Amino acid sequence: YNEYKSYLRLARTFSMSSKPFEHLPSSVVPVNYVLRLHPDLDKYTFAGRESIEVNIKENVNVIKMNSAEIEVQSAKFVSDAAEVKPTSVDTNAEMETLTLTFPQNLPIGTGNVVLEFTGVLNDKLRGFYRSAYTDSNGDKKKIAVTQFESTDARRAFPCWDEPSFKATFDVTLVSDTTSVALSNMPVINEEVKGELKETTYDRTPIMSTYLVAFVVGEFDYVEATDVNGVLVRVYTPLGKKEQGKFALDVAVKTLPFYSDYFEIKFPLPKLDLIAIPDFAAGAMENWGLVTYRETALLVDPQNTSSNTKQWVALVVGHELAHMWFGNLVTMKWWTHLWLNEGFASWIEYLCVDHCFPDWNIWIQYINMDFKRALQLDALDTSHPIEVPVKHPEEIDEIFDAISYCKGNSVIRMLHNWLGPEPFRQGLAHYLNKHQYKNAVTEQLWESLEQTSQKPVNKVMSTWTSKMGYPMLSVSVTENANAVTLQVKQQKFCANGDNKSDFEWMVPITVITQSNKTPQTFLLDKREDSFVLEGCAAGDWIKVNPEQIGLFRVQYNQDLLSRLLPAIKNRTLSAADRLGIQEDLFALAKAGYCGTSDLLTLMEAYENEREYVVLNSININFGELVSLYSHLPCITQFKAMRRKIFSKILPDVGWEKKDTDGHTDALLRNMLIGTLGKSEDKQVLDKCNELFNDHVKGTKLIPADIRSSVYLTVRQSGLVEDYNKLLELFEKTDLHEERDRVQRILGNGPNSDLRIRTLEFAMGEKVRSNDTPFVMASCASSGCDGRNETWEFVKKNYNTFLERYSGGFMFQRLIQVTCADFTSMDKYEDVEKFFNENKAPSAERAVKQSLENVKLRAAWLKRDGESVAQWFKDNGY
Repeated sequence: YNEYKSYLRLARTFSMSSKPFEHLPSSVVPVNYVLRLHPDLDKYTFAGRESIEVNIKENVNVIKMNSAEIEVQSAKFVSDAAEVKPTSVDTNAEMETLTLTFPQNLPIGTGNVVLEFTGVLNDKLRGFYRSAYTDSNGDKKKIAVTQFESTDARRAFPCWDEPSFKATFDVTLVSDTTSVALSNMPVINEEVKGELKETTYDRTPIMSTYLVAFVVGEFDYVEATDVNGVLVRVYTPLGKKEQGKFALDVAVKTLPFYSDYFEIKFPLPKLDLIAIPDFAAGAMENWGLVTYRETALLVDPQNTSSNTKQWVALVVGHELAHMWFGNLVTMKWWTHLWLNEGFASWIEYLCVDHCFPDWNIWIQYINMDFKRALQLDALDTSHPIEVPVKHPEEIDEIFDAISYCKGNSVIRMLHNWLGPEPFRQGLAHYLNKHQYKNAVTEQLWESLEQTSQKPVNKVMSTWTSKMGYPMLSVSVTENANAVTLQVKQQKFCANGDNKSDFEWMVPITVITQSNKTPQTFLLDKREDSFVLEGCAAGDWIKVNPEQIGLFRVQYNQDLLSRLLPAIKNRTLSAADRLGIQEDLFALAKAGYCGTSDLLTLMEAYENEREYVVLNSININFGELVSLYSHLPCITQFKAMRRKIFSKILPDVGWEKKDTDGHTDALLRNMLIGTLGKSEDKQVLDKCNELFNDHVKGTKLIPADIRSSVYLTVRQSGLVEDYNKLLELFEKTDLHEERDRVQRILGNGPNSDLRIRTLEFAMGEKVRSNDTPFVMASCASSGCDGRNETWEFVKKNYNTFLERYSGGFMFQRLIQVTCADFTSMDKYEDVEKFFNENKAPSAERAVKQSLENVKLRAAWLKRDGESVAQWFKDNGY
């Protein structure tokens, strides 16, 4: 996660794992799996039997497949010619392979590998694992569930666990008669045998192993049929089926939308969405059986916030897009992961905009995805969208903001450049041509070139194969005849130290004060100039309207000053007002300009009322507050924050209005939380009043502002308030409510309560997939909280290693506890620790965290004195 220095540095940066790796041989390939699994929820084990139809293409006496943490009891090869037992059955724990060696060459053609095996329902949130929930009667309900992406199907059954080895699957599950047993396809037969039942499912389409899924447990469900006759069900824990209705509504609208958009009907007869209590990711796109975190699927009408509803809609839209883009057509290898995730992360917004056009979701996209892409990809420890990966330990590390957020930002830029209809036609051509097969990025570009007649591959290869993105420095020359825009590109670097001579092919769009019609140019060299049609001398000029292009813009002082009046009077669109501030914030952070220039710009937003713009300013203020939290000028930062935000809250109000739109609810919550953290007395008093009424049961805090009220009350540091929050946590069975509480518990000034929160995070009351986020609340509370959390991680590192090693959560733990330090002493401390302690599947996260610490320390050293002087000069 530097393609610009030298080949040797490239290899050092991207070759995270030194372990050897070989793809499985293609001399023997699977055709069909007949798979029978019996999970035992009391012993946390499972027994399995499979007959794998294979095609033997060469004369071989060895069959190699993937297997991990599975004990094989028996093995044989059966064909029309003979039945042969292997002379040896060898497992390689490090390579995660199972090798069957036979006494002679096997006959070329079709045969069956028959295996009997056992395994453990683990507690690692991957492979075939166990989960549980407590129902409304206080009874514990156990679950067996799968999470196979990227390389964990091999933990449930021996298989060819690479995306290109597609096959069909005939699945049978054995379970208690009281359990619901689900897999990818509809049930075709169910037979009760005493206290057990055998459930057999229809054969799947040809698909990759990472998309196979099983769930066994007790669930309720709600169902509906979409306009094309597809049966959709949302499964929930017992007693919560009403909480599945919102996601169900989104799903039955989304499937037909995608069917029309892609010009391909949904390929399966049914679609299940299910809430899983213990789940590492947000959701997983198993074909026909999509698994979700509870907070990404369930919506309680009284207790769910507008923000969570929006999140649920986006996640449902994302996962259902994968039914086509990822499942029907699958990347050939994980190098092309972005084909799955980048695209789904873009079209989820298109889908939500279709379902909820009043949500203004595309403007929110800039804060949620576009911003994250630019932040991560400015680091020296970033990586190209397409990064070579080999060993499985490397794969999980690229499930990051580059594959998802930069990937979708590039898609969004491409969609704008080609035009909506040529882009859609190209996608439909690609999916129809490669359905039920594997593909690479170049094949998508070929289809888009065919429908758009534009040089897609030539332009886009500069964005997918290279790390980073450009900064465009712009100026103008004006005379009586024309206004000419001068543009120069260079790589934007988070440390301001650009040593790259790489050039991107950059589609540039420009609007001006006198001509709001976008003018588009293609910058295909280091610098160029473009005549602006209909532009008068002295006009403001906005490069990259709506923040479509994946680049930063550095205006000279003259052009920036022209934009200030259009910010103040809101002549510019909300996305453009947001974009100017975002670019200058990034420039200040990297040292291309001073932080005092940024603070001057922020004052121009005194009349701002748009949620997305204010939220952008608030997020950036939060980073400044984190940076300066241990210095005297933190008082001035809070005062400036109050000045910008306090006069807006009276207009927005504390209660929902009949005239409110979706973003009004988001704005109200953001304002209360921001002013609470900035010690606004009126907000502090009101939040305490609302909290006391809520705890007494006199009046519930509206769901839309509950998280900010909790957070504000927690700022007091009072033990009695902390205990009341814990009581709320323990008495609710809604995971969203538990999440609200546990994610703010450490956000207070009291060290004893932060330590108590860290211990709480590791206890049995907090699910292991939530632990890093609870700890993050302590780390985000200020300088002391960061230090305490880091010391806690070091002290308990072996426990974390055992719990999370090899999965997504380990990366998250490192990022939330290590990345925000502001001194080189801490940099050296973190570096020394990880030099002495391995971080499997998280080496890139360690490098990026260290780089962030170094950048923050440099920023503070560079601008600390000038920021303090700016506050003094401006009367704070």
